[in-house]
Amino acid sequence: MRKNNYRPLPDFLTISKSEIEGLGLFAVENIRKGKVLGLTHYVNRKDTKLGILRTPLGGFINHSETPNLIKKITVVDDCIKIKVKTLRKIKKGEELTLKYDWYEPEKKI
Repeated sequence: MRKNNYRPLPDFLTISKSEIEGLGLFAVENIRKGKVLGLTHYVNRKDTKLGILRTPLGGFINHSETPNLIKKITVVDDCIKIKVKTLRKIKKGEELTLKYDWYEPEKKI
């Protein structure tokens, strides 16, 4: 029987309880600055049935005003691919964050 090699997250990431909100994405080992972590969202503007697809990687990154990740956007024809890469070295155990700019996040009171 053939083994399925699909992994929803890279080996060096895990999902755990976040102090920011709910669950978050955390490093299980040090990650170098400038490393592309993978695809978070895929937008097919031509096929409205697909709309925006969010990957497991994109589903657990919490917002921060001082993020350690940045979006890397690629547009080919009618498809938009959004990947994330590290802005600096990420330490083992650190939560990965991104500055949300698609909408204004709620401010906690």
